[in-house]
Amino acid sequence: MNMRVLLAVPPGIDKLELYKVLGLKAPPLGLAWIAAVLERAGHKVRIIDSPTEGIDLRTFMGEVKSWQPDVVGITAITPTVYKAYETAKAIKEYDKDLPVIMGGPHVTFMYEEALSNNVDVVVRGEGEYTTLELINTMEKYGMDPAHLKSIRGLVFKDGDQVIKTPDRPPIKNLDELPPPARHLLPMDKYTLFGKPIRIVHVMASRGCPYGCSFCSTSYFWGRIIRYRSAKAVADEIEDTVNTYKTNIIVFTDDEFTLGKRFVYEFLRELEERKLDISFSCGSRVDTIDREMMIALKKHGCTALYFGVESGSQDTINRIGKRITLEQAVRVFQWAKEIKIDHVGSFVIGFPWESIDDMKNTVKFAMKLNPTYAQFTVATPYPGTPLYYQALSENLIEDWNWEHWTTLKAVMRGYKFTKEQAQKMLQWAYVKYYSRLGFLIHELIHGRLGTIISAIRNSLVPWFTEKLLRRGE
Repeated sequence: MNMRVLLAVPPGIDKLELYKVLGLKAPPLGLAWIAAVLERAGHKVRIIDSPTEGIDLRTFMGEVKSWQPDVVGITAITPTVYKAYETAKAIKEYDKDLPVIMGGPHVTFMYEEALSNNVDVVVRGEGEYTTLELINTMEKYGMDPAHLKSIRGLVFKDGDQVIKTPDRPPIKNLDELPPPARHLLPMDKYTLFGKPIRIVHVMASRGCPYGCSFCSTSYFWGRIIRYRSAKAVADEIEDTVNTYKTNIIVFTDDEFTLGKRFVYEFLRELEERKLDISFSCGSRVDTIDREMMIALKKHGCTALYFGVESGSQDTINRIGKRITLEQAVRVFQWAKEIKIDHVGSFVIGFPWESIDDMKNTVKFAMKLNPTYAQFTVATPYPGTPLYYQALSENLIEDWNWEHWTTLKAVMRGYKFTKEQAQKMLQWAYVKYYSRLGFLIHELIHGRLGTIISAIRNSLVPWFTEKLLRRGE
């Protein structure tokens, strides 16, 4: 007998500001990868992507009752975790013995909170093999704590005692994983800015060696970057292009260009296969050179995403970014000369900053003048050094997790209030996007309507696929 596993993005999150403002519906790639590993082991898996399919909690519970899973797994990031807890509560009210497991960046670090909200087991960090071992164990022994204790990467309760098992080492060879189970997702329903588009999200690597204080990537995926083989990535893209009839690819990696050897091997795969794709990816101003940028554009890269973060070298140093302002100026100039769209991401409101520091970051963004600029307010996500700093210095003033979107200020600084940080975020967008030269450029390229709509809709950050990843 194999297990029936229901994996879900919780219902109700489409009503949150994060989704209403962005009009964003992106596939839950993490769930799809876990599902693929479980299916390969013979388990029956279903994914419910509630916000994309427009499923509310009542409808979701109807699906649970009709499908009758042996276990329900829910994913959550910080702004959506309350909805995940509400879903867990509804499941327990229906059947208190139906196991609920939860994973994702938030509960990886806030596991005691999760265990107090109707969650039986928390899967910490990279989820594929931990979930597989958990499901295999539950199939044989149920929720017996004695057997759960042998599984790395879990947190659960044995009576009143919280049991945290040892960390699971990161997957060394990512090529071991099967491709994400996209056949379980509503691939024709994903949208951006509320418009139907066909985009395939692909992850070529995991981990980040830099450990920036505000970003949990290094602390969730690990400090060692692990690349899949160029062949495996190209195989996946070729299959999805043929299956879903789209050639638009978004790489979800934080630092796609960190592995120079991988990049050129991947571009060679595209050329040899004659794969005509259009893709965007994240980069760093210290891991890309002019030649690589030219090669990327030649093979279909239409946009590069750079985390510049600040116009202050002191702030860049303090957050552990390990780049220089001069590198940013040089790389953004290359992008203009090569004529490739590029997005600069900037964060304002670090605790030590002044209002003038925030203004200088916006001015630096205007000096760099990327195709688009994304501004967010520093948010101390659980698990990051910034969180522990803000916690110890009592800087956090808003503990409503739904507000932790990087679009709302939730903490004060030493020299500014939470409200001032919020006003500065709005000022940043208006200042950047209301420039006459920029508006004329967008008008010429037929994008002015989208810009005006973005500013009107509470100042939407660009490259919204990255918004959640950079925060989480």
